[in-house]
Amino acid sequence: MKLYGIKNCDTVKKARKWLDENNVAHEFHDFRKDGLDETLLSRWEQAIGWETLINRRGTTWRKLPEELRDTIGAQTAHEIMLDNPSIIRRPVVESGDSVSVGFSADEWAERYKA
Repeated sequence: MKLYGIKNCDTVKKARKWLDENNVAHEFHDFRKDGLDETLLSRWEQAIGWETLINRRGTTWRKLPEELRDTIGAQTAHEIMLDNPSIIRRPVVESGDSVSVGFSADEWAERYKA
């Protein structure tokens, strides 16, 4: 399992703590420190869609010009996510062939606990 996010994000902190407490082996990739490449982002977009990846509640989204937020499409979203990975909902989790976004202790208990 590989967990992607930003180290100081509260949701990522909760997710990492849960994984550690439940002895779930994982690797962490920090967008800010380790970057985000186009191939990886494209894979996520194909798996779960750009709409799922964009965090419309965060500061990065609110800082975008209103006209851009109102007319955003797949290509524009892709470019924005590459330029500003902090706009991506966190954490993004790759486990086997699946990709998911967000953290829920109850869902993770069913999905990842041995």
